[in-house]
Amino acid sequence: MKLNGSQIVMECLLEQGVDTVFGYPGGAILNVYDALYHYRDRIHHVRTSHEQGAAHAADGYARTTGKVGVCFATSGPGATNLVTGLATAYMDSVPVVAITCNVGNAVLGKDSFQEVDIAGVAIPITKYGTIVKRVEDIAPTIRRAFRLAKKGRPGPVLVDITKDVTAAVTEFEPKQPDPIVKDEVKIKEREIETALSMIREAKKPVIFAGGGVIAANASAELAEFVDKVDAPVTLSLMGQGAFDEADPRYMGMLGMHGTKTTNFSVAECDLLIGIGVRFSDRCTGNTEKFASNAKIIHIDIDPAEINKNIRTDASIIGDIKPVLTELNAKLAAQSHPEWMAKVQERKKQYPMPVEAGLSGPWIISMIDRNTPEDTVIVTDVGQHQMWSAQYYTYRQPRTFLSSGGLGTMGYGLGAAIGAKTAFPERTVVQVTGDGCFRMNMNELATASRYNIPIIEIVIDNRVLGMVRQWQTLYYGARYSATVLEDKVDYCKVAEGLGCRAIQVNTLAELEPALKEAIASKEPVLVNCVIDEDDKVFPMVSPGASIEEAFDEKDMMKK
Repeated sequence: MKLNGSQIVMECLLEQGVDTVFGYPGGAILNVYDALYHYRDRIHHVRTSHEQGAAHAADGYARTTGKVGVCFATSGPGATNLVTGLATAYMDSVPVVAITCNVGNAVLGKDSFQEVDIAGVAIPITKYGTIVKRVEDIAPTIRRAFRLAKKGRPGPVLVDITKDVTAAVTEFEPKQPDPIVKDEVKIKEREIETALSMIREAKKPVIFAGGGVIAANASAELAEFVDKVDAPVTLSLMGQGAFDEADPRYMGMLGMHGTKTTNFSVAECDLLIGIGVRFSDRCTGNTEKFASNAKIIHIDIDPAEINKNIRTDASIIGDIKPVLTELNAKLAAQSHPEWMAKVQERKKQYPMPVEAGLSGPWIISMIDRNTPEDTVIVTDVGQHQMWSAQYYTYRQPRTFLSSGGLGTMGYGLGAAIGAKTAFPERTVVQVTGDGCFRMNMNELATASRYNIPIIEIVIDNRVLGMVRQWQTLYYGARYSATVLEDKVDYCKVAEGLGCRAIQVNTLAELEPALKEAIASKEPVLVNCVIDEDDKVFPMVSPGASIEEAFDEKDMMKK
């Protein structure tokens, strides 16, 4: 059948099972939006308030569903507004396909109105980016984009299409997507046997799991592996929810703001098994001293990650789900009662206390108490992000969404809209700081426009909290440009953008406000005022070893 380029875009999206697209229209992409009008009963479009919000919404949709998120943008500034969202997805290995449209072929390369080489701009922050200049190439390019976004280590892909091509007509033949074989890298038997031998010899093993476990849908296999190895578990920030955090084997997060139990146990262990992790600097601290008593096994689908940050003693390259399945099949149950007892004693010795009071930890703990197990928690970046990882108990994968690699302020609201669009029946709570909220608070208008009942918790300390914490500790309390000295009323902002708003100034007001927001059928902002000098502890100083973690009690001893 003969279709124009824009209709082919729609048909290819339907082939890939796409039912939702986030975007913002403009001149160059008008033909695509005209086609979308005729496909509106099959493809739901959410018009965000800004293209960056569309990219983050597609990201949030992808993280919660495991499917590819899709966003649209027009040429020039519309396309460049996607860049931060694409970089966020790239750093965290999130499958997103961005479809942009550019000026026509006849004026391409002539500095035409709203012309930008977005495919060139996106090269370092996507798995693949290209411009389509022939209508015959639209279908194969979009099909390839979805395959690449999902194949191996997931990530974003950008497809730019010239405007004249979206109007041109050609023959279109529907095609079912080719199946993606998850184990794209053949697992080497010798790598499996080496790892098994090291596991059997270990007396003090620790399992360190990350976002790769979630991307591989391998949480069940991880749980079985933990039982087989009989080891304590720690998770990276991106790995929150990969393992049931209510399990007594869970020690807490690792690294700069990890628990003392975790950091001290990793420093002591004789075998560290990293599964789907990047060994980020925020996890390792001083790499020369990281896990210095341990042999290290690294399991990852991306061979580029092996020995990139930490030298390992053994590695297994392959999709985590089949790798763990094979290890589980060949590994007899191990037993480390003395080591496990020591870790449990450490947990008692170094608890993560939450004192009653209107503070970041208390707010997160109250959210934890009042929300169901399948709640999706979305954060921006900073103190509230760390508190959300430390004090909320994640029982399931794909329930914690955060910008881990890029650290994008303003990520959370768009991502929460994407998550709630994907799962309208689930509770979605976006936790942010007042500094981050300012970055993309215009997306509250998107939530109110479509009546997307997300819960926006603003932890309002009137400062850029994490930066201020560093200024307090390392810059002589010189608070350069981190005090938010203005008169912005976040509740009035929310109401002005069509949402409900609740102000919380006292501890007594907190739980009733949370319950009211959770019960609401409309988007609600809850603004919680806390002290400007609340800090995130434990902490490891930059460049220090993770075993040098300190907290407020340690500081008081000095």
